[in-house]
Amino acid sequence: MFIVTAEEMYGIDRETMGSIGVDGKILMENAGREVSREIKKRITKKDVITVLVGGGNNGGDGFVVARTLHVEGYSVKVVQVVGDEKIKGDADYHKNLFLRCNGLIFYRDFISDEVKHIIKDSTVIVDAMVGIGVRGKLKDSILSIAQFVNESNKQVIAIDIPSGLPADEYHSEFYAVQADTTVVIGALKQSLFLQDTASYYGEWMMVSIGFPFEVIHQYTDKQWWNITDFQSSFPKRKENSHKGTHGRGLVIGGNHLMPGSVMMTTRAAVRSGAGLTTTGTSKSVISMMASSCNESMYIPIQEQEGYLSGASEIDYSVYDAVAIGMGIGRKKVTQKLIQETITAAKGILLVDADGLYHLKDQLNELKSRQKPTILTPHPGEMATLLDVTISEILQKPFSFSKEFAMEYGVYLVLKGKFTIITSPTGRQVVESGGNPGLAKGGSGDVLSGIILAMVMQDQPIFEAICNACYLHSASADNLVKEKHSVYDLTATDIIEGIPNVLRTLTSSE
Repeated sequence: MFIVTAEEMYGIDRETMGSIGVDGKILMENAGREVSREIKKRITKKDVITVLVGGGNNGGDGFVVARTLHVEGYSVKVVQVVGDEKIKGDADYHKNLFLRCNGLIFYRDFISDEVKHIIKDSTVIVDAMVGIGVRGKLKDSILSIAQFVNESNKQVIAIDIPSGLPADEYHSEFYAVQADTTVVIGALKQSLFLQDTASYYGEWMMVSIGFPFEVIHQYTDKQWWNITDFQSSFPKRKENSHKGTHGRGLVIGGNHLMPGSVMMTTRAAVRSGAGLTTTGTSKSVISMMASSCNESMYIPIQEQEGYLSGASEIDYSVYDAVAIGMGIGRKKVTQKLIQETITAAKGILLVDADGLYHLKDQLNELKSRQKPTILTPHPGEMATLLDVTISEILQKPFSFSKEFAMEYGVYLVLKGKFTIITSPTGRQVVESGGNPGLAKGGSGDVLSGIILAMVMQDQPIFEAICNACYLHSASADNLVKEKHSVYDLTATDIIEGIPNVLRTLTSSE
């Protein structure tokens, strides 16, 4: 499913009507009917339904919904919350169709008490007041109605987007309708995947109304990664494959105080299908790991006072991919190791955790790498790399990620509830699975191991990263569903949950 900004959605709409020639009235009819189909799954003929209609296409969709439900015998009334001069073009056409079907419209000059009574007497509110074109705060007249809706404790179903909610990132202050359900039209809106705005949608689903795939793709390369994408792109193993076929991976990390990080990354890589895995760490960590991760090989790395300081022992040319940074700490002696690895690694390089801290002063060196580089920061680490605040990152995650990935030529995985994966060309994918159980130390280390394994398989690197993120989240979700809670779930549990996801989601093999 594609993700769009408001401007991109307008472009898709114009292109579909202009170049393709689909009449706007037909698109509006399609939208209203598809939304009605979803609404009918959530209501009964006993419900009293009020459709709050504003101007523009969103209001026009509301009139189609009202007419569709009305002619099928539902108890429906419309409250037009704007003056007649705001109902134009296709919206006016569908308003008149509703009236000719003996539909009931209440015209309110924003007399708050009267609107409040109508809302109070309803059981279901359909919100079609303001669409994706909102800029800044709602006008006082519509703001008061939105407040009544939120205070009413009625079932609220929004058309396309809750009124007052920005469609895009970098939103200023806003007040929006809190929907129980939102039926998104045509393409997913960017604010569905932002920390401060996602919850306003409630449960959501998307309906298609006739926008051609080629037109949508012409305007956006942002995508939501779901189970269909995972299953269609996940590589199948050949019968005659061997351990060398599935990659030689190297994990570098750990110190005398944090041995667990590199251990979890290594075990996750092994579980996720890496052909051969080697761990480069201190001798003390190797002695702890060897008995619990028998499948990995080990290389002792130089250290000073328990911290890794150099890797002259490593022949990087034999590894298809290298992951570095997990549990190495932030001591200055370790910075040399990061620098050596950036220069010496001949294959794919993944930098995570404390490796990102040491990387900040070496970012420009990434531009000269001949093989792909993957960085996996959480918002705090991303803020440090860019010298901005975490709040700024959370307000503009798509923009910051795209600018950074394109400037330094890297694949960027900005981790969070909505993980944004960005390619060096600016293509972006959101993976939104997972649960609060992932908010634990070690979850990111596990993800790095899964990514390391996936990028060494027979699939494009961008799809491999997306599939790794999906596999990580799906493991957490399955475990919470079957035998764990979000409280007790651990990073080690996620590793152990990987086989079940691979078995069930790739069973067609």
